[in-house]
Amino acid sequence: MAAAAAAFAWASFPAMPTQRVYCSAVHRDGQLFVLGGCGGSGRPLGAAEVLDLPAQRWTTLPPLPTPRAGAAALAVGKQILVVGGVDASQSPLASVEVYNVDEGKWEKKAALAQPSMGISAVQRDGAVYALGGMGADTSPQALVRVYEPAKDHWQPLPSMPTPCYGASAFLQGNKIFVLGGRQGKLPVTAFEAFDLETRSWTRYPSVPSRRAFAGCAMAEGVVFSLGGLQQPGPHNFYSRPHFVNTVEMFDPAQGAWSKPSRAIRMREKRADFVAGYLGGRVVAVGGLVVAGTVQPPKPLRPSPPRLLHSPAPWKAAPGEPAALAQRLLAPAAELPCPFPPGSAPGCSAAAVSLPRRLGKGNQSCPLDSVEGFSLSRKKWEPLPPMPTGRCSCCSCPAPSLLFVIGGVAQGPSGAVEALCLREAP
Repeated sequence: MAAAAAAFAWASFPAMPTQRVYCSAVHRDGQLFVLGGCGGSGRPLGAAEVLDLPAQRWTTLPPLPTPRAGAAALAVGKQILVVGGVDASQSPLASVEVYNVDEGKWEKKAALAQPSMGISAVQRDGAVYALGGMGADTSPQALVRVYEPAKDHWQPLPSMPTPCYGASAFLQGNKIFVLGGRQGKLPVTAFEAFDLETRSWTRYPSVPSRRAFAGCAMAEGVVFSLGGLQQPGPHNFYSRPHFVNTVEMFDPAQGAWSKPSRAIRMREKRADFVAGYLGGRVVAVGGLVVAGTVQPPKPLRPSPPRLLHSPAPWKAAPGEPAALAQRLLAPAAELPCPFPPGSAPGCSAAAVSLPRRLGKGNQSCPLDSVEGFSLSRKKWEPLPPMPTGRCSCCSCPAPSLLFVIGGVAQGPSGAVEALCLREAP
């Protein structure tokens, strides 16, 4: 059952020592690791920092041996694995590096067979699966490979039917679902699944509409494709790219996408935002919106609450970090933050500054609004706004939390905030 809109709140953490965008983040055992990314110059960084969540304190770690942005990152046991990405020369990387949490140092591991950025990665039972990416020639890749840490070896698996980079990947049972991403400047509509038992691919009906910078999420087995930037085409009313509030849902049990309906469109037309699943709701956080089009949400008037599972009362003092209890921050498997598809083949100073333009006369701005969709009620409702409006953020799920990290406001941001659940006393 979906949590009430008033049950959501934002926790603000100390800002990162290094402001950045296109970074990679991993939550492990009460610690948030933030690695690489691009600074204000647009050059990839080697910065590695960890936030101790209960202590609310950042520690600077030894830098990444290879500065990189847009890498895939996952926690595997007591190691943080960083795969691919783009280097300071704007070239895709084949290198793989591991940070040993107990030893406090980095170690190079077996490299990918081919350099790759924009990899989608998931892990299951200690094995890491890396899918797709963009090669040194800027062509999308169909490569699928699995890494076994004990053997320090990458094994090739059957290729994806549709090559792409920057796709969304979700592990559900024994299948990895892959959708979205890009091929050059074109958004990909392919929707496919890899069966880990049979090691074979299944093609599902494609995403109905072609949109760049869309948000994707999986909730209760249902796949969501949300919002994004609609490109002009022969069947589009608009003559230039425009943000949309489209909501398209696929239920694997039925094997079909739902027909687009005005009744379930998002409240805001947004792109380049964080999408996730928290408290029984699909959530859309921040992103870009055309300046002057934001709809003010209806005010939420919750009674003073406290964080879910937290013995400490909730305090709404401005700027005060939320006191997240020890039990709230348990170890969790992480999903990687794929390299944003509009920035290929690498970062640039222009990519980390605002405002951005969408054709003549249109100017976009970062959005702080947040909304949640209840699967049972088939309805979007406003949630508390993000304290720092941003786009191009890295997101990282944790138990009862969805971290939103870095990104772009007027430049690279150091903000670290988490949408979380709270309960009435």
